[in-house]
Amino acid sequence: MVRTEYYDDPAAPEPNSLVVAASAVVTDDQGRILLQRRSDSGLWALPGGGMEMTDSLPGCAVREVKEETGYDIEITGLVGTYTDPRHVIAYSDGEVRRQFNVCFRARIAGGDLTISDESTEVRFISPSELGSLPMHHTQQLRLQHALEDRPLPYLG
Repeated sequence: MVRTEYYDDPAAPEPNSLVVAASAVVTDDQGRILLQRRSDSGLWALPGGGMEMTDSLPGCAVREVKEETGYDIEITGLVGTYTDPRHVIAYSDGEVRRQFNVCFRARIAGGDLTISDESTEVRFISPSELGSLPMHHTQQLRLQHALEDRPLPYLG
């Protein structure tokens, strides 16, 4: 399936679903951030995805990171909420989604690196490398907020 992200684009298709999702800024002891290169768009992104009926929001982030990277994580804080209605995600199956994303801070608690079918690459990346990676600006915003180490979460 192919994924296309739109932002403030009058040509974007009209959303037909609203999805609650969670993502995580997972850091290692060197301050590097765990990212995946998505197989559906080719862009780098934080691990994360849609909430299931049996999930809590933190539990969704834990489950998605495990599914997409093989790592078990511990949630350590909240980066922010990301609900901008100008951000629309269209999938080749016809779903056009508005996504409500809650982004957490986390650390590795166990597991081993694996690559799921949702990714072509998963690795820890130093903050100095982030600007050189192809990435949607909504992902860059979450990373910027995490790296700023804000005293309060972003609410947007």
